[in-house]
Formats: sequence, C-alpha cells, structure tokens
Amino acid sequence: MVDYGPSWRDHRRFALMTLRNFGLGKNSMEERIHGEIKHIINTLEKNIGKILSPQVMFHNAASNIICQVLFGTRYEYDDEFIREIVRCVRENSKLANGPWAMLYDSFPMIHNLPLPFTKAFRNVETSKKLVIKLVNEHKKTRVAGEPRDFVDCYLDELDKRGSDGSSFSEEQLIIYSLDLHFAGTDTTSNTLLTGFLYLMTNPHIQERCQQEIDRVLVGKDRVGFDDRHNMPYMQAVTHEVQRIANTVPLSVFHCTTKDTELMGYSIPKGTIVIPNLTSVLNEEGQWKFPHEFNPENFLNDQGEFVKPEAFMPFSAGPRMCLGEGLARMELFLIMVTLLRKFKFIWPEDAGEPDYTPVYGITQTPKPYHMKVQLRAPHQ
Repeated sequence: MVDYGPSWRDHRRFALMTLRNFGLGKNSMEERIHGEIKHIINTLEKNIGKILSPQVMFHNAASNIICQVLFGTRYEYDDEFIREIVRCVRENSKLANGPWAMLYDSFPMIHNLPLPFTKAFRNVETSKKLVIKLVNEHKKTRVAGEPRDFVDCYLDELDKRGSDGSSFSEEQLIIYSLDLHFAGTDTTSNTLLTGFLYLMTNPHIQERCQQEIDRVLVGKDRVGFDDRHNMPYMQAVTHEVQRIANTVPLSVFHCTTKDTELMGYSIPKGTIVIPNLTSVLNEEGQWKFPHEFNPENFLNDQGEFVKPEAFMPFSAGPRMCLGEGLARMELFLIMVTLLRKFKFIWPEDAGEPDYTPVYGITQTPKPYHMKVQLRAPHQ
C-alpha cells in the first residue's frame, strides 16, 4: 500500500526542510558538486587516450555528493563504504524489477527459498549495517543543536520529540537515509551515463555544446549554476538527456486520496496508481522529435530554451522527486565542466552503439566504453 499517512507526511516535510537547509539549490551545494567534479576530472585525466568504462565512476560521484548531504563525508573511490554501498545500489535496482522479484511479489511465501532475489535482501542488510555504523559514530561526535548533516538533524529531531510515540525512530532514520541515498545515486548516475553515450555518438551535438560553453565561460575559472540562463543549447541538451534517459519510467507508486473520475472511469479512494512516465516523455504531438535524441525538442524557432508541459522526469503530485533541485544542478555542472575540458569519443572498435536500456526500478544504458581526449585550453 502507498503510504500518505501522518508518518509519510511528517518525514516528507522534515526531509524537504532539512535538505533545503543543507543547501539544495544554494551556493554550498554548488561547492560540494564542484569538489566532487575534481575527482571525476582526476579519473579522466589518468585515462587520456585510453578506453575507459565510466559506469562506476559516475555512480561513485553521485553517491559521494548525496553522502555529503546525508553523512557529512566524502569517500575516496576505493573506500570500502562507497564500494559496497554503490554495489548494493546497482545490483538492487536491477533485481527489484526483474522476473524473480515479480515472482516473489506474487508468492511471498517463497521468501526463504534460495532463489536469486534473496541477494537483494542480503544487499539491504549490508547497506543497513554500513549506515548503522555511521549513525553510531554520529551519536558519539555530534553536538546537539549544531547539526553537520542530515543524520545530525534527524537525531536532533528525535531528541526534540522524545518518546511521544511519533513516527521518528533510529530504525526509520536508517531506512530513510538508504532511500535518499538510493534516489540520489542511481538516477543521477544513469542520466549522466545516458548523456555521454548520446554525446559521443552525436559528435555534432557535443561540438555545439562546447562552442556555447567556450563562448559563455570565456575568462571564467568554472561554471556556475546561474550560467545556465545564458546557455539555451546546453540547457536543451541536459533536458533532452533526461527525457531520453527516462530513468524511473514507472515513477514511484501513487494512490488516489479520494474517489476520482478519469476519462469516464471511476477510481475509488485508496487505489494504487502507477504513472507511466514513458507515455508523456515520448508522446506524439508534445515533442518535435518524440522518438529521437534531439535538443530541438527544447528550443523554439528563435533558439531559446523552452520546457514543454510533458517534461516530467521527476514525476508529479505529492510524491514527486525530493531531490529535483540537486539533480538538475549536478547534471548541468558536471556535464558543462567535463565538456569544457574533454572531448568524448566513441571507441573505433566498439561497434554500433546499442541504445536499448537495461530495465529495472531505474533504467540504465547498457555498459559501454568511452575514449577521452583533452581539449585545447580555454581562453
């Protein structure tokens, strides 16, 4: 059942307020993202002229950005915490919508049989243990009323509420942290992977992005999120990447909060509703080019950026994505910074690109390789 009760509302309100206080959409968040981009650049610089598989690199970067918000820490890419938690996230996003999980949903009594989906339960337990360890460390080092991150804020809230029987608890903190980490890691990294796949295989689009970036950022050390207003083509590309990536095609489950009439159908209160985001992101009549990767979908005849109503990759309604502001900032800053510094090339011996996504809770491109070259220094 989809929860719209007091516990869900309480936690949603708390998360929105806390994430806002920790700089989603503010300069502090921009600093964190730029800090992480340096580590992506280091990885790419070590692979100049070589063939590189970018999957884990983008997952690590997205994981680290949300880890800084949740736990106040960034991890080296070879750190056990990030290696394990990223592995669990990647595996579970594939297992959760696979055939074994569907079988389990249909017949929960097979829970204890040694079938492949039991790996998902083990991964959840592994992730929980990692977060419990972090929460225990926070309890030792925190100063009440002076929160450093999301976990501290939640512990402060627990102190404030006491044992009033509220829905806030350490168990909920662990589950909520994992939910936010999963949501902030998998979607962003898969969108970046989709973006660079299409930019490599459409070099004319990559080149046009770079010309706009060079022109707008001339004399600047780095891009700021506000620069997007002067980059209509780059804005169009990042939005088109999100449309094509269609990272969470069935969104999260919603539920009717009252008896509803829709297109002649009666839908009783409490009915689970599964939004089909694919239907709007590819809808004929809403897009100039609904079935191909084309930034013109977001540009008018004057070359200005426009956002059609059918663009809703973050879903809609009360359950729409909490981290929309963070995701938009990450995509823009990471893509612009990397395109400014590097040229991304589809390897000669890689054959024809396969754009068919791998289906799961989140869609992800099939694993691919990239070749990276340094661009000439900017003026």
